[in-house]
Amino acid sequence: MKAVIFTDLDGTLLHPRDYSFEAARGALDRVRAEGVPLVITSSRTRAEIEPIRRKLGNNHPFISENGGGIFIPAGYFHAGTRMRAEGYEVISLGRPYEEVRAALIDIRASLNARVKGFGDMDAFEIAGLTGLSLEEAEFAKKRDFDEPFVFEGVKEEAGVKEELLRLIEEKGFNWTRGRFYHILGRHDKGAAARVLKRYYRALYADVVFIAVGNDLNDEPLFREADYPVLVKKEDGSFEEITSVECIRADGVGPEGWGKAVNGILDSINASIRRAC
Repeated sequence: MKAVIFTDLDGTLLHPRDYSFEAARGALDRVRAEGVPLVITSSRTRAEIEPIRRKLGNNHPFISENGGGIFIPAGYFHAGTRMRAEGYEVISLGRPYEEVRAALIDIRASLNARVKGFGDMDAFEIAGLTGLSLEEAEFAKKRDFDEPFVFEGVKEEAGVKEELLRLIEEKGFNWTRGRFYHILGRHDKGAAARVLKRYYRALYADVVFIAVGNDLNDEPLFREADYPVLVKKEDGSFEEITSVECIRADGVGPEGWGKAVNGILDSINASIRRAC
């Protein structure tokens, strides 16, 4: 039986404050040693994910911008996909960023809403908002499929937030929420994972899927997993996930990630030994 892990980054594999994965290093070493594919599945852009993959020594497919793009290292599945770009076979599920951003601009103008997207900010402002370095903030601006946005001020006018989210859906787009709200096309992390699951099932005779996340935008991903894992937020609470029963990890971010992944792999390996 082969395990495949889909993992969120911010607040999950990466600590919510310092973006470190040190607390999960032991489990990451085990994942690498046992040849378990680790598929980064994030709201971050391709430009942001690639340096993290290099730090992790990761050469597996990854999913960017809440499922907008699927990037498969060329030849990974021994089958061509839709297009090639700089060493990847790429499957695009999202609408172009220009369309997504234009929709947000139109909606906020119609409501006179105090809403600001990453496209309205420079790298200094994004760095201040997120805690990213300036270089990382520049990477966060290199968007292809979705636009993070914030409601400005201490409190948004009553009903404006709900109306803006309603109009996003009315215009044929989706919205989701991680650390920020996002407007995007008709895709999500789960839809992108479903595509890769077909490839992995063709590659391995017997495969199970683990998904690890911490926020609302991970809920569609959890629905695609045999082992959905919810890690704690920095304050020790769990996101309210209603559509699927998740394993609740004992720890914030990477600490919970490591404990849960080790426990699940132990269970899978034990079941294999019993079967033998």
